[in-house]
Amino acid sequence: MAAHGATLEFEYDDPARARIVAESVAREIGEIDDERSRTTIDREESVVVVELEAADPVALRAALNTWFSLIDVAERTAAVGDRVRSRSGT
Repeated sequence: MAAHGATLEFEYDDPARARIVAESVAREIGEIDDERSRTTIDREESVVVVELEAADPVALRAALNTWFSLIDVAERTAAVGDRVRSRSGT
């Protein structure tokens, strides 16, 4: 299937934030994949790596849009959690 592919790397200030983001979006692996695209997620210290493979450019674009959105939501949610923790003093 791997006629088209992309590698996305997201670097964070610390490994804990990278872990939170990676674990949040990793739940979608297998749920989103289909016969036209596949995704893997890996984390090395402070870097989250998303590997996309697609059968055609349209499927690759759709996968890219999906995973960029998922990462964005995970990052924003983690930031909200940080603000709540800082207000509560924990």
